[in-house]
Amino acid sequence: MATDVITLITQDHRTVESLFDRLKKGEGDTKATVAELHALLVAHARAEEDRVYPGIDAHHGVEEHKEAEVLLDALVRATPGTPEFRSTLEKLVESVQHHVEEEESDLLPQLRKSADDKRLQELGRAFQERRNAELKALGATAPTTGDTTKAELYEQAQRADIPGRSQMDKEELAKALKRADS
Repeated sequence: MATDVITLITQDHRTVESLFDRLKKGEGDTKATVAELHALLVAHARAEEDRVYPGIDAHHGVEEHKEAEVLLDALVRATPGTPEFRSTLEKLVESVQHHVEEEESDLLPQLRKSADDKRLQELGRAFQERRNAELKALGATAPTTGDTTKAELYEQAQRADIPGRSQMDKEELAKALKRADS
């Protein structure tokens, strides 16, 4: 399992994108998906701010995290299916997509250039520990069971060109990958 900080951060980004897709399509238990999204984004943001950002110039990223948290809180309070819910979700998706694009095109490449592999692994462990502690404090569990995360399974399914992968949960992704390997 990959443990460098850049891989872990981008895996969380893909997981968040899949949760957004689920919410936009109205699939599954909306309240549960919003709760999962809320926990993951808050834990991810706090882990980045505490363990990754201090080593790089990321003030703008911290501001974007605050904006996303305000929108997340509004989404949690909104009633699924209402115009308020859809509008808040749209604003949150836009805000997070902007942040992810900046982070993946500027901050993470900057970090890759400035840190060697050993440092990226150290940051990865620190990020993961902080993220998981925050998830636990929020009463959630890390979006991983076993050794492989949902994001890792999704990336494998993407490489295997498995149709419908964005709507699959972790177990469905694992089963689809096993079928594809057979």
